[in-house]
Amino acid sequence: MKITIIYDNEAFNKKLAGDWGFSCLIEVFDRKILFDTGAKGDILLENMNKLNIDPLIIDEIFISHEHWDHIGGLPAFLEINKARVYIPYSCPEPGKAKEVVKVKEPLMLHENIFSTGELKNAEQSIIIKHDKDVIVVAGCSHPGVGEILKAASKHGRVSMLIGGLHGFKEFDLIDDLKKICPTHCTQFIEKIKTSYPDKYIEGGAGKVITI
Repeated sequence: MKITIIYDNEAFNKKLAGDWGFSCLIEVFDRKILFDTGAKGDILLENMNKLNIDPLIIDEIFISHEHWDHIGGLPAFLEINKARVYIPYSCPEPGKAKEVVKVKEPLMLHENIFSTGELKNAEQSIIIKHDKDVIVVAGCSHPGVGEILKAASKHGRVSMLIGGLHGFKEFDLIDDLKKICPTHCTQFIEKIKTSYPDKYIEGGAGKVITI
């Protein structure tokens, strides 16, 4: 399993552009899923180019929620690859997609790949069951990290959380995780880094996480 952060507030790889927003490529079980699309299509596509990620290899797109900094790059991407798009039920349907799947309830996208469903009418996160571990990728965690981990734990013990943790201060929730990679809108990244040095993974555009 490989997760490449394409779009983030800061650049881990200094050849890439940092910008407010989030996107990553999830490669697992022979599938390539683009999670969110950042704020700007030109930055998304240029960062992909510099990472040698061909947009045409993407099988499908998973949109966590409709905020501009997660969906802004979608129109430009769909001009190149009219892939299937999974969106939360409250999100407006994008044009030019080959297929749009509106997600309300928990959903199995593929074997061992799930959506939490749209939590609190706000956001969905992706769940990946990998061996005995459960990995979660979140956009901004607007429903609350506790709510997301509760939904994900139905598939097994959550070992890793990657993504934006907006407003997150319930640090005890990290205690049971093996790894955490806070990105994008996380206000307390430094607090997480210093309090959990053995669990912390630095994010940023260009960061590659392999499991």
